[in-house]
Amino acid sequence: MIKISNRVESLSPSQTLAMSQKSTELRAQGVDVINLSVGEPDFNTPDHIKDAAKRAIDKNFTFYTPVAGYMSLRKAIADNLRQVNGVEYAPEQIVVSGGAKQALCNAILAVVNPGDEVIIPTPAWVSYVEMVKLAEGKNVLVPAGIEQDFKITPRQLREAITPRTRLIILCSPSNPTGSVYSRSELQALVDVLKEHPQVTIVADEIYQHINFTGSFTSLGAFPEISDRVIVVNGVSKAYAMTGWRIGFIAAPLNLAKAATKLQSQYTSNPSSIAQKAAEAAYTGSQECVETMRQAFERRRDLVVGLAREIPGLRVNVPQGAFYLFPEVSSYFGKHYGDRVINNDTDLAMYLLEEGHVATVAGEAFCLPGYIRLSYATSDDNIREAMRRIACALSKLEK
Repeated sequence: MIKISNRVESLSPSQTLAMSQKSTELRAQGVDVINLSVGEPDFNTPDHIKDAAKRAIDKNFTFYTPVAGYMSLRKAIADNLRQVNGVEYAPEQIVVSGGAKQALCNAILAVVNPGDEVIIPTPAWVSYVEMVKLAEGKNVLVPAGIEQDFKITPRQLREAITPRTRLIILCSPSNPTGSVYSRSELQALVDVLKEHPQVTIVADEIYQHINFTGSFTSLGAFPEISDRVIVVNGVSKAYAMTGWRIGFIAAPLNLAKAATKLQSQYTSNPSSIAQKAAEAAYTGSQECVETMRQAFERRRDLVVGLAREIPGLRVNVPQGAFYLFPEVSSYFGKHYGDRVINNDTDLAMYLLEEGHVATVAGEAFCLPGYIRLSYATSDDNIREAMRRIACALSKLEK
């Protein structure tokens, strides 16, 4: 038997993908499962983007591209960032990767040395902690529960920073909560960060366009820290292009060069065809983005209203993304027959096996006591899923 490296052995498998796989397995057995575990828009990629990919094939864009992506795409991204976010990046500061996940990993591996501390507000997307482990950094988790709308305070940030702090990862709009930091809230955090020039900031803004607040502020827009900000974004969520695998970083030039060097050694360029599709996404009509955003906002209102009707669920009103992160600890200690619900993992598995609805335990996002529901599905699926959840929870007894 081959001995697996300590690096890989230390990693935890993605619980979001694990729950999605469990849901698929039950479906294969004939069980009617509604999957609310996966963070993926249920819309098809818009036609003008697919057409661009077809043209790229016909025009033989099928060879290696520059490691950091076609210059035409990098220019389109830079133009979009300037026009939409009001931030200035030269095309040379853009590095295109195989999805925002790779872009994030590039950034972390390019910055973090063994033993460096990385601040992660929690709940947090499942892969942040594991990527820091890969870089041999030390995760410093800063919890923010439903009482503070899942957003850390300047005081919490200040108390978490030490001389060993090298990086902070901030996601807004948030996966898994949908919380969005306002400009004033970001400014308060920036006021702390500007006092600590050794700290680099990763701004995960992949859900930027799925935003119900009417405005969005990028961390790259604050001049006090802009020389230390790495913006991560991509086409997966806004343009329903999860399978195309195109994400990017926009960063100071030395970091962009470092990420390009890293990427050159383990994947080289992302798909040439997908790059041309992404270019069409950024340069073409944005009507599709707004259409999908409106649908997600309607679904947000639907799922929040239905969740509030279920006794024992505590919910906030997410301001972006397509997730609800209800607090569920009131069900702990209850049972259904011989089955006891001790924690959120037990509850998520109970909802899957007894209610036939796939969710993800809050433990996966480093904040136990919650579950994540993705409402990136049809209104009818949301109604039926919440009916099943309500029915399953009503069966639990003290």
